[in-house]
Amino acid sequence: MQDNIITTKNFSFFYGNFKALSDISLTVPKNRVTAFIGPSGCGKSTFLRSLNRMNDIIPATRVEGKVTFMNQDIYEKKVDVVHLRRQIGMVFQKSNPFPKSIFENVAYGLRIGGIRNKTELSHIVEHSLKQAALWDEVKDRLNTSAMELSGGQQQRLCIARTLAVRPEVILMDEPASALDPLATQKIEDLIFQLKSDYTIVIVTHNMQQASRVSDITAFFYLGELIEVDHTEKMFTNPGNKRTEDYITGRFG
Repeated sequence: MQDNIITTKNFSFFYGNFKALSDISLTVPKNRVTAFIGPSGCGKSTFLRSLNRMNDIIPATRVEGKVTFMNQDIYEKKVDVVHLRRQIGMVFQKSNPFPKSIFENVAYGLRIGGIRNKTELSHIVEHSLKQAALWDEVKDRLNTSAMELSGGQQQRLCIARTLAVRPEVILMDEPASALDPLATQKIEDLIFQLKSDYTIVIVTHNMQQASRVSDITAFFYLGELIEVDHTEKMFTNPGNKRTEDYITGRFG
């Protein structure tokens, strides 16, 4: 049986009085890629951000139900949210490198975590950039500004920065939507390689991308989880008419 690293049970999310997510029960299997699909405004990004409490920073929000990560309820008061976000990292739709050198971008979380040894920092930075398939492109200019990199390189740098603190899970919110086809393919190849060491959850509008990179697909519609299954089955023989209509382009 597949180990589940994240489980949600009857999870609902509210912006003020508006119920954005309703009774979501879902499991995320370890070392797999799980894709969230659905039309804009269906709640998939809100749900993704709920998995490491990124929504906490939005005023007047509240949750009901449960999200467990490695059998720990992440919404318990005693949970260290900073530590949680190191374990469940996040890569955003728009790459957000810091206005620092390439090296310092990757080392940032390590320094915050108390690592000061230069040899150790250099080793982890190199390893993370190699994991993010960026090392060969930047190894001779680690001290130049990250802002000089292309959009695709910046996104892979943000992935390297996430990897450096050794998370268990990587959440990706439309990580390739702002990139050209070649850069998108590099991100997709990278996702495929990373799943042997990490659990990945990706939100995507791109049906082809979901079918290419994911093992499990979950379809959201109007704040509800309509269907979740193995990706191949979801795209060839979905169990719900609304899933079929969305995947075949009848709406969305």
